[in-house]
Amino acid sequence: MNQIYSAKIVECNKNQIKQNKNIDIDYTLAIFCNYKGNTTEKIHHTRKEKIMDKKKISVLDFQKFKDEGRRFAYVTAYDYTTASIVDESDVEVILVGDSLGMIMLGYSTTVGVTLDDMIHHIRPVVKGATHTFVAGDMPFGSYQESPEQAIHSACRMLAETNCDCVKLEGGVAMAPTIRRMVDVGIPVMGHIGMTPQSATSFGGFKVQGGTPEGAKKLIQDALALQDAGVFSIVVECVPSCVAKALRDTVRVPILGIGAGPDVDCQVLVTHDLLDMYGDFKPKFVKQFAHIRKEMVAGLNAFHQETVDGTFPTEEFSFNKKVEIPPLD
Repeated sequence: MNQIYSAKIVECNKNQIKQNKNIDIDYTLAIFCNYKGNTTEKIHHTRKEKIMDKKKISVLDFQKFKDEGRRFAYVTAYDYTTASIVDESDVEVILVGDSLGMIMLGYSTTVGVTLDDMIHHIRPVVKGATHTFVAGDMPFGSYQESPEQAIHSACRMLAETNCDCVKLEGGVAMAPTIRRMVDVGIPVMGHIGMTPQSATSFGGFKVQGGTPEGAKKLIQDALALQDAGVFSIVVECVPSCVAKALRDTVRVPILGIGAGPDVDCQVLVTHDLLDMYGDFKPKFVKQFAHIRKEMVAGLNAFHQETVDGTFPTEEFSFNKKVEIPPLD
């Protein structure tokens, strides 16, 4: 997105910009005089505005991509800074997942995450990722009680965060609730397979659909969600052949995390794929960068230069000479 303003510059922190020049917004603070209204507009930029060709996708694009055979990518973010980084990438979708309980809050499971926690984290992600589709995860206990509870929780999430859809776990059992949600205009993304909120009920974080009966149940779940009106379905930790069968059976896109190559979209947790989280790495995660190692190295370099007294140099100091009067 290239925004060009023709304006008289009153104040700007880019020395090379002259008065009455066309300028693109890639600086931190500028004050403009509006020619028509002679008003002054103060524009703050918390991060450098980038000229972007990236166009935010919509709910309808999910189906369009599947119909065209176009694969796309889906990652997580839980804060403004990470969201802004994803927004500068080619990744099309962000999930603010209840996995924030483990990754950001240090919980052992996702079950302790509340609706207020989710809303708190989704808001900055939406602000930081204006060119990226943002899905909000509905946490445990916010939708299972009744369709009315689910609608109330989802409406809160959408209204208070401006995210693009909600995601919730469950198959056949949740289909009536999802139908009610869709009927009142709530865009819903489904989630089947290994569903973290109910992982303890099937013995922990284990691959699902590994038997003929299990595979059949997953297909039944997917068809029920499709009939209920979801626009896409996350399928987590299932054998590749089962994920392929799901993709070929249902019309809506299958978004796979630990589901092999034959899905419509690949999903990974950002902290996993960038090697930020720590020791634990699921089998299905490929680490595309090693950011944690680089961060530790940077912190150690800062510590060493602090101990050595080599930081800061004049380059990183305010060097104006000030005459200090004697103290009385």
